[in-house]
Amino acid sequence: MATETQLITTRDGASQSPWQEPVLKAFPATKNDLVYDALVVGGGITGLTTALLLQEAGKQVILAEAHSPGFGTTGGTSAHINTFADTTYREAESAFGEDGAKLFAEAIAEGFALISSRQKDCDFESKPGYLYAETDNEVKQLDEIYRGAVKVGVPVAYTDQVPTPVPFKKALVWDRQAQFHPLKYLQDLQTAFLAAGGRVKINTLITGVETKDGIHVSGDIQAKAVVYATHMPPNINLFNFECAPYRSYVMAVKLKSGKYPEALIYDSQEPYHYVRSHVINGEELLLVGGLDHKTGHEDPDKAFANLDQYVRKYYSVSSVKYRWSSQYYVPVDGLPYIGQMPMAAEGIYCATGYNGNGMMLGSVAGKILSDMVRNQPNKYEKLFSAARIKPLDSFSEFVKENADVAYHFVADRVKVHETDSLKRLQPGTGKVVEVDGQKVAAYRDEAGNIHALNPVCTHAGCIVSWNGEEKSWDCPCHGARYDIRGKVLTGPATKDLLTLNINENK
Repeated sequence: MATETQLITTRDGASQSPWQEPVLKAFPATKNDLVYDALVVGGGITGLTTALLLQEAGKQVILAEAHSPGFGTTGGTSAHINTFADTTYREAESAFGEDGAKLFAEAIAEGFALISSRQKDCDFESKPGYLYAETDNEVKQLDEIYRGAVKVGVPVAYTDQVPTPVPFKKALVWDRQAQFHPLKYLQDLQTAFLAAGGRVKINTLITGVETKDGIHVSGDIQAKAVVYATHMPPNINLFNFECAPYRSYVMAVKLKSGKYPEALIYDSQEPYHYVRSHVINGEELLLVGGLDHKTGHEDPDKAFANLDQYVRKYYSVSSVKYRWSSQYYVPVDGLPYIGQMPMAAEGIYCATGYNGNGMMLGSVAGKILSDMVRNQPNKYEKLFSAARIKPLDSFSEFVKENADVAYHFVADRVKVHETDSLKRLQPGTGKVVEVDGQKVAAYRDEAGNIHALNPVCTHAGCIVSWNGEEKSWDCPCHGARYDIRGKVLTGPATKDLLTLNINENK
């Protein structure tokens, strides 16, 4: 059979995570000679889970990926699998009631179980998870987390033993948590999907669909249903105002001691830190992460410097093997949006707003979406409804996040001055500067050449900011990201930044 091939060594940033191994993937050549039951857009954990479950249920599915499977957030995750979430069960109860919190706990557990049942050769390991408090205020929060988990039936206990060198006052332990290699897991899903008769198109950017007589059309692909499993649906949509983009940072380091904790360990700081170990290419490493902040709002170089300082304070580091960052979206009311996309034609679905728990929630989203496409009932459909009315508890967060977007839309246009000269731009760095009254997103490569772009994000018109670690232009409003040539790395933007011709002597 004819094939098209793609070498999977890339991700949505310049820094490499330990998951990006050079694995040659072959896909059956796709002939779009039929109307598919479903077009799944996005080759991360949500997209491949949805596609596989639908294909196994007897549907004919095509998956379209703008780059290569695992290119986005799944390829940059720290790959924790938990029975608890960043949105605590107490917070979920406050917003959605006791029944809603219990359903949320069941959804987390179902996502966990789905990964456990599907994993084959992806370094899956069961380990305990610890959360500790270092201050009196953190102890109060810890007690709330404990009560909330117990109330919804999630096993948790207090412990005075945590495998951490950090002094703490109180701690919780969750047994039977897990970790895995996310891209190896995607390979498991992809292999099963192709074996079941599914089709994959790589390097295929879906910018939207047209609907006529119940059939959704994008280019030469026709489908009865469309699932946007792209972390954020493309173009302007309701979720731009209900989900805020955040970046999270991870380092993988070698320890002089050779002793690594066999656990998932989290502190309660804001922003928080976490550690776990993983064997990469036969070498055990300590993964240290956290220090999350809104995309485009803080300096990634500083975030990594602070993370490096933190790990060296408590561990004897012999070398840093990897450092990378990734993006996720925080929903205003704490829970993800999964289901029929609001203000879209019937049969167009989406999933977004996983907070920092995309592995479990992306997996259960695949089950919810596959059920919805097949018109099967799912007990989580109402709780995670993409069209749900926000509880009052989330209103202040909604106002704060969108006021922040409005601020950047205006303020970023006036803070650039003529004094930001191209001449002072060092090789390997980028900055938004002003040249002859025109704002320019300028990057000087290692050879000294300037790559000049219009800095106005093609999604909603905000001004992008430079991410020196990932060598990308990041939008501080809705999280669209572009490479140094202006090509879209991640949505919701679907159009590249405009290339400019400027005088490099300015």
